[in-house]
Amino acid sequence: MAEIPKDGFIKLIKPGKINIDFEKKVQLIRKGNQLFNSGDIETAKKIFVTIGYQDGIIRTGDYYYSKQNYWEAYRMYKLAPSPEKAEYLAKRMSEVIREWINE
Repeated sequence: MAEIPKDGFIKLIKPGKINIDFEKKVQLIRKGNQLFNSGDIETAKKIFVTIGYQDGIIRTGDYYYSKQNYWEAYRMYKLAPSPEKAEYLAKRMSEVIREWINE
């Protein structure tokens, strides 16, 4: 398997817009999962976003959510897309803003 480029992968606006053969995509998914499970979330995220791996992008969003990085979690959920999770998080964030305004 080829090495990950030193500068990472090109971040895409919408995932899955690259032309890659199935076998290479499977290898990258495995590598991304391995990196994610070992704690290298940022590199795994680059792989998942570049190849448009929806499950990996959602898991990355879940990771950010667990670390209370709600904006990045929301971004991942929108990118995946995971409308249910994005909507839930948007409602939660709007509730916080309402509370701040009413203080």
